[in-house]
This record gives sequence, C-alpha cells and structure tokens, in this order.
Amino acid sequence: MASRSVRYTAYAGAYVIVFVAILAGINFLANRYNKSFDTTANKRFSLSDQTEKIVRGLSNDVRIVVVDRTERFNAARDLLDRYSNLSTRLKVEYIDPEKSPQMARAVGARTFGQVFVENGAKREEARMLSEEELTGAIIRALKTGERMVCAFSGAGESGFDEMTGDGIGLAKAALERYNYKTQVIKQLQKPEIPAECTTILVAGPRFDYPDTVIAGIRTYVEKGGHALFLLGPALKTEKDDGAVQEKLSTLLDSWGITVNNDVAIDESGSGADSGYNKFVFALDKYESHPIVREMRGVGVALALVRTLTTKDRAEKLIATPEQSFSTKELDLKKLTGEPPVGGKGPLTIAAATTVGKARVVVFGCAAWATNSFFRYPGNRDLFLNAFNWLSSDEELISIRPKDPEDRRLEVRPGMGWVFPFASFFPPLLVIIGGVMVWLRRR
Repeated sequence: MASRSVRYTAYAGAYVIVFVAILAGINFLANRYNKSFDTTANKRFSLSDQTEKIVRGLSNDVRIVVVDRTERFNAARDLLDRYSNLSTRLKVEYIDPEKSPQMARAVGARTFGQVFVENGAKREEARMLSEEELTGAIIRALKTGERMVCAFSGAGESGFDEMTGDGIGLAKAALERYNYKTQVIKQLQKPEIPAECTTILVAGPRFDYPDTVIAGIRTYVEKGGHALFLLGPALKTEKDDGAVQEKLSTLLDSWGITVNNDVAIDESGSGADSGYNKFVFALDKYESHPIVREMRGVGVALALVRTLTTKDRAEKLIATPEQSFSTKELDLKKLTGEPPVGGKGPLTIAAATTVGKARVVVFGCAAWATNSFFRYPGNRDLFLNAFNWLSSDEELISIRPKDPEDRRLEVRPGMGWVFPFASFFPPLLVIIGGVMVWLRRR
C-alpha cells in the first residue's frame, strides 16, 4: 500500500509539473508571438499595408507616448498593441500627468489625450489616436529633409486651398499629413519656380501657359526638379472653349509623353455600379510601375480623360479597358450622341518618365484629384503614391489606412416592416417555444 501511494503521488506530481510546464510554455509563446485574427468583412481591426511596411521596417527604436488619465489607457491599447506586435523596435509608453507630471512635461504634453512619436531627438505629435494620424506621425518622425510641393495657380488650375468640388483641398491636406509642405505659386506673375520647391503640381490649367512659364518648367525639371501634371481634355462648353495646351504638350512630348488632343469614352460600363456615366472610368487594374504596383484590386475613378502616348523611357501606369475608345470630338453637346471613333482601347491615360535626375508623372485627367473624387477608395493612394515616387520615397508606396466602413442598415421607403419584425418576431418565437414545452410536459 505504501509503495502504491508513493507511486500515485509521483504520478500526480509529474502530471502537475507537466501541466504547469505546458501552461508556462503557452504563456511564453503567447507573450512572444502575439497573434490575432480579424474576421470582420471590412478588416476593421487590421492595420493597413503601409503601417505594416513602415513599422516592420524600423531600423532603430521608435517610442510612442500616450499622455492621458490611467482609466483611458485601455482604449488606446486596443490600437497600440497592434503596432507594438509588428516590431520589437517600437515601444509604447503610457504617462498619466496627474501621477507623473515631470514625465509629461518632458515629452511636451500640454493637456490630456495627446500622443507623441519619438525617433531619437525628433518628436512628432499625432493629432488624434487613429491609425492614419499615428502612421503619419511615425513617417514624419522617420523622414529627414524637407519636401515642398508647389502648386501652380493663375491659369484656371484647381484651387489648392479650395474645399469645393472642383478644388483639391483634400489632396493638399493629405500631402501635409504625410510629411509634405505645400505652397501655391502664381506662375503667370513670376515664371521662375522657387528654389525651395522639390516637386511642382500642375493641376488642370484651363488656359495656355505663356512661353516664359513653359521655359521655367523646362529649366526646373532639367535641373533635377520633379513634376506632376494633371491635364484633362480640352472640352468645349458654353462657358469655355477648352485650352489645348499646345506648348505644354510639346514640352512633355520632348520628355517622351505625348498628350493627345482627344477624350476617352468608356463602353465597358466600369463606372455604372457607382452611378457614373461613360466619361468616368472606374478601374482596378494597373501596369507594373512602382506607383501602382501595390494597388492591385483597389479601385480608382478617373473622369473626363484624355489619352497619352509613351515613347523612349516613359512607362505606362494606367490604361482603359478594351471596351473603350477615344474621339477627337471635343464639343460636349455633340459628345452626348455618337461621337466618331478614334483609337480603341486599351488606351494609356497615365504615364511616368525620368528626365536626367528628375522624375515626371502625367495624368490625362485632372478631375480624379479634386474633392469630388478624392474620397473614391483608391484615388488618395494613387495621388500620394505618385508623390512618394517623385520624391524617391518608394518605401512609402502602399495602401494607406482607411476610415472604418459604414455598414449600417439603411431603411428606405417601403421597408417599414423591418422595425416591427425585428422587435416582435424574436420574442414571439420564444413565447411559442415556451408554450410548446409547457404543453408537452402536461
């Protein structure tokens, strides 16, 4: 009996040791390899491709500091734990200024709810605790050197500071959020481009540029300055004869990108699902250039498009579907009928090239970057990716954080039955089930 008792005690002790060892091993692995799975349809709890690329690629330690009351830290951890799980080089620290006022002052905190990103001696603040703001702050903390985007004004271009439908104020705000400074230059007053401009933006001029401005652009680019041109078709309306931009087209042609004087028509119905007409292309297939390489499956919408022809070192970015054609009929009234067919798809509508050390991107469309279209799923990514490539920040080219998708149920006229059905049918099922059980037990 004694030997049997000792044997059972040994077995029980061994089982306990093995069980504790297994729990310790699981806890160690869970702590070191924290994994989670996002099963939501819109990946609400997943970080974007850009965030993962930047954080995983950290080459030195970066610190995120949250300054707030202790009871609010748990709300921040839901997002920040996902960041820290990507890299051991990213450290997250929480400071309660009521408990540690000196530490809060040391990071420059002025109030509750502030979030800072520190890279060595460089510190950037995220304006709110969201993935877009936090990733933008990390980019600003990592990047050195100033990137200045100068937008042309004076020839009817889309307003860089305007928030109306035709303005590009949203595009400007996106640039500033991701470490670019912005400036407006009135080229018709002074053709020389300021020396601080690292990239120029020509966004849909409605009038031709004079020779002095063209010469200024040529000098700027051929000395190594970068440029993005957004040139829509020269459509004729009751209020506008449409600028052909012959001098600017000649300049771009000398760099390997010919801007054709036409307009593209979509016969594939690509934009019909989004309520667009035949002048709007909704596309999600691209060429292999770095600007669009990572955008596979992400849709962009381009409205009122002219076609381009590439030669020499110029590379295509985007082309129309096969079910499309171009026409040289530019009278908007006549375009509503059956315009004569010119070139047939696929037709190039965006291209990029290099001029010495300079980089140049041309879109045969200006409307896609305006406030009216900028919120279309891929338009913002396409716009920022173009500037990332122009400024040689290829590591930032990716799909950026998106706002959570609104998936609420919209009750429309004729759907008045939804509320009473949802309110009364489930309780009625429970009551019927209870009555049936009661009757059976009788």
